[in-house]
Amino acid sequence: MQKTKQLDAKALGFAGASVSAIIMFVMWLAGNIGWWGAQVKMMMVWHNSFTLSVIGLLGGMVEAAVYGFIILYGIAWFYNRFSATKQK
Repeated sequence: MQKTKQLDAKALGFAGASVSAIIMFVMWLAGNIGWWGAQVKMMMVWHNSFTLSVIGLLGGMVEAAVYGFIILYGIAWFYNRFSATKQK
C-alpha cells in the first residue's frame, strides 16, 4: 500500500493564524474606510473583541489567529490520524 503523506499540523495551524489575522486587518481597514458595512458588523458579532478602534483591531487579530490556529491544527491532526489508520 502506498504511504500517505502526513501534514505538518503546526505549520498549517500557523498558516491559518496568519491568514485569519490578515483578514481581520482587511475587515478593520474596510470598516474604517466605510466599505463592507454589513460584513464588518457581522465580524463584530462573531468576534467579541473586534471593533473599529486600534485596540479592537489588535484584540480581533489575536482572537482570529487563535481560532484559525486551533481549527487548522485540528484538521491536520485528524487527517494525520485517519490516514495513519488507513495504512494499517
